[in-house]
Amino acid sequence: QVQLVESGGGSVQTGGTLRLSCTARSSSTRLFGYCMAWFRQTPGQKREAVAHFSRDGKTTYSDAVKGRFAVSRVNAENTLYLQMDSLKVEDTAMYYCAAQACVYGDTVSTYASWGQGTQVTVSS
Repeated sequence: QVQLVESGGGSVQTGGTLRLSCTARSSSTRLFGYCMAWFRQTPGQKREAVAHFSRDGKTTYSDAVKGRFAVSRVNAENTLYLQMDSLKVEDTAMYYCAAQACVYGDTVSTYASWGQGTQVTVSS
């Protein structure tokens, strides 16, 4: 399993922007070897997938964030990002980064490694 660390959460107003980051706790763990994703969860609700990022760079998004969020990975920085634009109150949640060992070109829907989460709060 991979130890992941998220950062970049905070409080913004509706329409604002945040960029979340996810890195491996160990510098010897290279994230380009993993399928990765961002999830979010609000109290009392199931964790939901926001965006998936495969090893070959394929991305998928939930309908709730499509067109507003963008996931990317910078291998030189060993970091996965989630750019969040046009934020809405309903985007308020704890955001988690996840990773799963996978074959290059494949996509996955379950993840074995999770970060501790970073809180995003959007107010009107």
